[in-house]
Amino acid sequence: MSLPTLLTQHIVRRPQRIALLQHIAEQGSITRAAKSAGLSYKAAWDAIDELNNLAQSPLVERSVGGKGGGGAKLSAEGERVLRLYQRLQALQAQVLEAAEDTSDLDLLSRLMLRTSARNQLHGKVRAVESQGCNDLIVLELPEGLQLQAQITHDSTLRLELLPGTEVVALIKAGWLDVQAAGAQVTTGHNCLRGTIEQILDAEDGPCEVRIALPNGQTLCALAEPLLLKTLELKESSTVQVQFSPSHVLIGTPL
Repeated sequence: MSLPTLLTQHIVRRPQRIALLQHIAEQGSITRAAKSAGLSYKAAWDAIDELNNLAQSPLVERSVGGKGGGGAKLSAEGERVLRLYQRLQALQAQVLEAAEDTSDLDLLSRLMLRTSARNQLHGKVRAVESQGCNDLIVLELPEGLQLQAQITHDSTLRLELLPGTEVVALIKAGWLDVQAAGAQVTTGHNCLRGTIEQILDAEDGPCEVRIALPNGQTLCALAEPLLLKTLELKESSTVQVQFSPSHVLIGTPL
């Protein structure tokens, strides 16, 4: 199975996060790997979630908690990606030498922008359904999970979306409605079910809730502490998140 184009682009423009794979392989701990990579513990978690969500299968296998902040090791796919990264490192110097001007690199950097959306889920277009001026894009995530995005027909044409097109679904954490498993789903809304992997309390404001999906991808949602307490939701609880198709943005390779 070939490495997705979107993950390959991520390797090229986000070397610090990809290098985290090397540190995990060496340290066997998220806490120690984060320190070696010069990242905060939270940034390391974010990096792992992003890498796992963009890959066809999780790159990092981890266990939450423990004396060292949680054990971690590379999956077979993670080891393969690390080998690719190491080969790209050897080519990087050649690319920099080939650049005629530093402005060339600045231009490429602008063309490959980062996004503030916490959730970036790799998937493929399964179907495009016309809804007047808008289109409903049915996306298939790894392991057969599905979600829908509503975008304008012009956007569908501009992104050249067809069945089989690889995309990234972008969803802001604040757009996810955390609910107890089995809660009533609003007609036409997306609903993904998973298990609360971690709850990060905030000093003032909503908590950050990391939810592990059954396909190995991870969602990050925001929820008020009172809501979590009322619903008796805690780490290891089964939950569902609901969100409108209009809150799903779609990104494609340049």
